[in-house]
Amino acid sequence: MNLAKVLFMALLCAYFSMAIAEKNSANRVQGAEHWVKNGDVNIYVWEKFTGSPKNKPVIMLAHGSATAGKESFDLGVPSNPDISLMDVLAKQGFDVFALDIRGFGRSTHPADHFTTEDAASDLNAAVDFVMNARSVPKVKLLAWSYATQYGGLFVMAHPEKVDRYVSYAQMGIDSIDIAKRRPNLKMYQEKVYIQIPEAGWHGRFYSLTPKEDNFPEVVDAYAKSAAAIEINTATSPQLELVTKLPMLNAAQITVPTMIIHGEYDDVADTKQLLPFFEQLPNANKRYVVVPNAGHMMMYQKGYSIFQQAVTDYFKERF
Repeated sequence: MNLAKVLFMALLCAYFSMAIAEKNSANRVQGAEHWVKNGDVNIYVWEKFTGSPKNKPVIMLAHGSATAGKESFDLGVPSNPDISLMDVLAKQGFDVFALDIRGFGRSTHPADHFTTEDAASDLNAAVDFVMNARSVPKVKLLAWSYATQYGGLFVMAHPEKVDRYVSYAQMGIDSIDIAKRRPNLKMYQEKVYIQIPEAGWHGRFYSLTPKEDNFPEVVDAYAKSAAAIEINTATSPQLELVTKLPMLNAAQITVPTMIIHGEYDDVADTKQLLPFFEQLPNANKRYVVVPNAGHMMMYQKGYSIFQQAVTDYFKERF
């Protein structure tokens, strides 16, 4: 082989190596941190995307009463590399954000109790920030557990900011979980924050969900991440849930909405949520029950069905 052919082959290999590297870079999920001011409160927002975050449809994820956004939706587990909802949505072409409302994660921890309306205000501030930063007129919103309450209030007040809404594990006033919380009312009133040891974070996975529908390594990873970030766990959501339900008016949630929960969820069930679903005024609505999953559905055996249902609903054009 002469020198010209050698040089040509070297250049060709270099070109293909660069092309592969660029493709891998474009498909690689990246993360970015943001801070949003809401009065005196600093709100932490975590973002995931591939390539450039610009010119993509935007999703906001709102967490429940236990762990902040990143831990709720972006858990990294080597044995289950596709378990992160944020990564899955980012790979589908979305720019995905998850906030920490006040009292959780990295956001401001107020000295006193906060209300569900305060949490809705934090969500509104985060959505406004994202809409301005990414030049989008609306966001797609997924709210989990307690977030179905503050997220629901936000959707009722600002339907013009929401393209589609997924209500995941919406809390029912007569649910098994709420009944268990009611005897703790005095403690919620007296203590603004409590400390939950690492072992204490396992229980939510096994409330009604069979042992075989959980991944032990995922449960352990979640417990470790929760204990590390939620050193002081706010009781305000619990106080609100046992004293103020029901908080939502289905007739005022006018955007396209999907209600979704696991078959073993101790918070959400068809008996309580189907009547709510029937009252939703937008004809583009969906009710989904996911098998092999409970309240921690995004980290249990039914997670891939959950991910697919959410992705499909958010990708629909109409």
